[in-house]
Amino acid sequence: MKSPHGHHHPRRPNIGITPDVTTPTAEAPQARYELKTSYAEAVLRGGGLPLLLPYSDDAHVIDAYLDRVSGVVISGGAFDVPPELYGETAREGMGPTKPVRTTFELAVLKAALFRRLPVLGICGGMQLINVAYGGTLIQDLKLELPTAAPHQQQHDRAQPLHPVEVREGSLLAECVGKGQLMVNSTHHQAVKTVGSGLQPSAVAPDGVIEGVESKDGNFVVGVQWHPEQMIDSVPPHLGIYKTFVNRARDRRQHG
Repeated sequence: MKSPHGHHHPRRPNIGITPDVTTPTAEAPQARYELKTSYAEAVLRGGGLPLLLPYSDDAHVIDAYLDRVSGVVISGGAFDVPPELYGETAREGMGPTKPVRTTFELAVLKAALFRRLPVLGICGGMQLINVAYGGTLIQDLKLELPTAAPHQQQHDRAQPLHPVEVREGSLLAECVGKGQLMVNSTHHQAVKTVGSGLQPSAVAPDGVIEGVESKDGNFVVGVQWHPEQMIDSVPPHLGIYKTFVNRARDRRQHG
């Protein structure tokens, strides 16, 4: 299809992004959907068309969403996955949960995996992917892995905190290249046991798993950092969104 400027552009595949929701307060009694602009910007710069997915507990609505998108981003947020979902109870250090959000994201994630849609999980989204595959989480790094380096940076998230080692031959290496990559870090939980059907794709120097992905070749990639906040400061990070969008475009054309 020609643009008004006469150039041919590949069609942008629709990419569904899960938003956060605010907790109503006396000052702001209406709950609001929220999403950092960096997610939409990264999808746009990766060649996709970002669409927000408002919550629903109706499976037909989730199917209708997935009929209209070619890939899904499970975004991050300042909350934890309820430990009951991986067979544990809350221990000291566990943060707040958002059960309504997690229930919706898990339903979207499972339906997307069933359809073999490309999925990208960011930070808490990676942890949810791991749980969906039957894996478990470290509830608090400081308490459960005292040897871990700091993973909650205080400085600008556009700047990295530590390196990760990206495994050769992984989908992640296809996105950013193998070997060392500098990443930002804003998490207090981490993957403990990797879910069945997933494999680690990136590890921090302290041994914390920073990336997981599907073993079956389908694009299901989770990263523990926020690549969308570093697409200008550490340009290889845009490759995660570009490769994800390209897979979504392929899926749309051949799906």
